[in-house]
Amino acid sequence: MEFLDQIICDDCLEIMAQMPDNTVHLAVTSPPYNLGINYDLHNDNLAYKQYLDWMRRVWLETKRVLVPGGRFALNIAPTGIKNFRPIHHDFANQLREIGMIFRTEIIWYKQTMGRRTAWGSWKSPTNPHIVPSWEYILVFNKDSWTLEGRSQDADITAEEFKRFSDGFWYIPPESQRRGHPTPFPEELIYRLIKFYTYRGNVVLDMFGGTGTVAVVAYKTGRCFVHIDISPKYCEIAAKRLELARAEQELPFSVSRTGRQVKGTFLFAGATKLNSRKKAKKLKQAQLLEPTEVYELEE
Repeated sequence: MEFLDQIICDDCLEIMAQMPDNTVHLAVTSPPYNLGINYDLHNDNLAYKQYLDWMRRVWLETKRVLVPGGRFALNIAPTGIKNFRPIHHDFANQLREIGMIFRTEIIWYKQTMGRRTAWGSWKSPTNPHIVPSWEYILVFNKDSWTLEGRSQDADITAEEFKRFSDGFWYIPPESQRRGHPTPFPEELIYRLIKFYTYRGNVVLDMFGGTGTVAVVAYKTGRCFVHIDISPKYCEIAAKRLELARAEQELPFSVSRTGRQVKGTFLFAGATKLNSRKKAKKLKQAQLLEPTEVYELEE
């Protein structure tokens, strides 16, 4: 596939339309919530019907590119107290209407209550508010509950399987935002990839942001397709991916040192902007950040 293992900077609908049918095993994303969040190069304040119509087109393309039995893990938070809309229900209804199988929902418990309050009415039933300290991961299948694969490519451990099959996941939010307002923590993506895919499968994030899905897919021996409309976010994703490659290729431990490593990413038309550094040359480059390294079972 043309876009395999690439950081692609373009509109997700335009790129997904060029992807072949039945080529993705897992799609993982958190779409813009349409709450006026300050994303780079995205209008996050559409009329609600326009927003839902746009997202439905994305879901249709997602279903098309998934293999039979392929999974879609959709991260969505309850909307704010003001002008509340049950966006998670609306998305679930859309996906069921286009024929996706609603498999389960995971509660991602973030425990962020200590940083904000929204009492509404204090110590009174007059108008008390509930502040969500969780987000949902809604999981859907295409056509079948079963994803075919070789047993030797299933790399989840017994302990991981037991822990991840409990649908209440306590994972703190990502502390390193890297210029993005709502980045995924790597642990969240690691669990979804290990639980729902085999090694060598293809993982798609059509709103890829700063590249967490691509990085974790690479670290766990999966292929990836990262799409985001923002050159700023794509450049950050490319640098993170280059660091992950360096950590696995270099014969020594990589840690924070400070100088920047050049990345590789694509604009529309698949034009390469920077050539990838060879591992031996990366010795002389200083790296931006420490990241987790996942050991792959042979």
